[in-house]
Formats: sequence, structure tokens, C-alpha cells
Amino acid sequence: MGDDPGEGFGTMVGREDVSPVSGLDGPSLEDNELDSVVDPEDVLDDDELAEDDDSEDDDSEDADDDEADDDEADSEDSLEEEGEIAADYIEGLLDIADLDGDIDMDVEGDRAVVSVVGATLDELVGDDGEVLEALQELTRLAVHRKTGLRARLMLDVGGFRARRRAELAELGRSLAAEVERTGEPRKLRAMTPFERKIVHDAVAEAGLRSESEGEEPNRRVVIFPVG
Repeated sequence: MGDDPGEGFGTMVGREDVSPVSGLDGPSLEDNELDSVVDPEDVLDDDELAEDDDSEDDDSEDADDDEADDDEADSEDSLEEEGEIAADYIEGLLDIADLDGDIDMDVEGDRAVVSVVGATLDELVGDDGEVLEALQELTRLAVHRKTGLRARLMLDVGGFRARRRAELAELGRSLAAEVERTGEPRKLRAMTPFERKIVHDAVAEAGLRSESEGEEPNRRVVIFPVG
């Protein structure tokens, strides 16, 4: 479960490569329970699970390129500098786009966090967070150009990532309970490293095992029963 916390969540990358799922087969949670947790497209059905040939990697290696352990810019001062550069960059983009919003900066663990708050900015989030994810990468590049260091900052807009975190944690718990009850593995749709990390943590707390399979951008979580 090497996906590192804090990585951009929201983007369900690669979904167009897999056919939609209307529900889960066999003994499962009530449809309305799963629907209240997250879009059913987050989960693959048994046929898709059997047909998928993505190679498995050990979870300890699933930090992904986007989540590699870097000791660069690990001091609080460096992280604060990252946040300031990122905030200036985002402020410039907001001015160009003629959008309103306040910018908050913080440091959480080993990464800077920049949040745009105080306005409805759906344009900066996009469907399933695709725009937000792209904007975060652009912001990281802007920081890298200024500092020469690899930036791991997280960008949020309107609390989108916080909401997504809660949804995915509940999804992980719900599917872990189902896998424990049915004894059948479940595979989720492709997710970003941070999204996978949230699911991995929820499954581990439930006492089950999960791994990430496949290559980006189609890497996804598989939950396994005990034994």
C-alpha cells in the first residue's frame, strides 16, 4: 500500500477504457448503500475482474512516480516557500480567468497545501476533478521552475478533495465488508495515487488486504479476502 497520502484526489483517470458497471454481482451491499457512498463506476464487476490482465506490484512499491519519497524540500521553510510560490501562481491564473476566490496556504506533514476557497469554482474542478488535477500539475511545475526542487504540494478547490476523501474512505470500508462476507475479490476503477491510498487505508483498517494493479493511468485497487 505504497500510495502516499495527500496526492491529488478526484480524478478517476482511465474510466473511458473500461465499460460502465451497473452494480455488483452476488451477495453485496444494498444498492442504495453503495450509491450513497460513491458512483458505481468506481467498482468493476466479476467479469471485468476475471478478464483484466494487469500485472500486480507489491503495495510497498505503489508509491508511484507521483508519490516517490523525496527528501528534497522537506523542511518547513521550504514547504512554506512552495506554498507561497504556488499561491502566487494560482492567484495569477484566477486574475487571468476573471474568477474570484481566496487562497489559503498550509503545511500538512511533508507537503504544502494550497486551497482556493470562498467561491464556487466548478471551472477549476471539472468532471471528477480532471481540471483540478491538471491545474495541480501546472502549479507543481511552476514551483519547480522557481526552486529547482520536485514539488509535492496539494491543490484543492472548494473543498473538493476533502469530500472525495470521505467518499472513498466509506467506499473502502463498504467493499471490505462485502469482500469479507462473500469471499470474492473486488476490483475498483482506475484512481490517482492519493485516491488509491485512501482506499488501501480503509481496507487495512477493516483487516483485509488490498493491492494496486496495472500501469498508469489505469492503475487500480483490488481488495482480497483474508487467507
